Amino acid sequence: MPKSKRNRPVTLSKTKKKPGLERKGKVVAEIKDAIDKYSSAYVFTYDNMRNQKLKDLREQLKSSSRIFLAGKKVMQIALGRSPADEAKTGLHKLSKFLQGDSGLFFTNLPRDDVERMFREFEEHDFARTGSTATETVELKEGPLEQFTHEMEPFLRKQGLPVRLNKGVVELVADHVVCEEGKPLSPEAAQTLRLLGIQMATFRLYLVCRWSCDEFEVYKEGLMHLEADDSS
Repeated sequence: MPKSKRNRPVTLSKTKKKPGLERKGKVVAEIKDAIDKYSSAYVFTYDNMRNQKLKDLREQLKSSSRIFLAGKKVMQIALGRSPADEAKTGLHKLSKFLQGDSGLFFTNLPRDDVERMFREFEEHDFARTGSTATETVELKEGPLEQFTHEMEPFLRKQGLPVRLNKGVVELVADHVVCEEGKPLSPEAAQTLRLLGIQMATFRLYLVCRWSCDEFEVYKEGLMHLEADDSS
């Protein structure tokens, strides 16, 4: 008589946890550790995030600070979302500002140093497809001597009206690459990169600050956060 599949025993010790839950649990534990290790915590927001630039900043500050960019609910759970479950008194106030493009910054640096660092931080980079052009870029008819003749077919694919004239890439008519205030097409973003024109600036803005005896909100950062959340 065949064995019934219904009665097969299940060994619970072999049941694996989902990787996603393990990662979230690790982040919560690391944030709780940071709460104990650092004297103050900030919520920050940003424009034009660049992962490598953020990695460099993390490395620069690793002796005094810790930056977290994780799921908003995960960070809120770690901090606490109400006075009843907050990790330390007043920390739950940070949670409501974790929305849109935001993260947590834990530090032992003095407040003035943190405010100056965030105010002065900016890293320029090439804009990506869909970003808003910060200026109008127009190429005039004539030779494009910065490009080799091998580039001519590729430039044509980007929509530039070009031809080879005695081995020199030549624009046969004026061409508008992008217009200020309008989204960049994939071709425009690629052309700006080829031209060396950087239109994106990675910036950080403080939204609010918590310490054991104080909580404050930064108006400029809050405006950026609300603008991002409504877009």
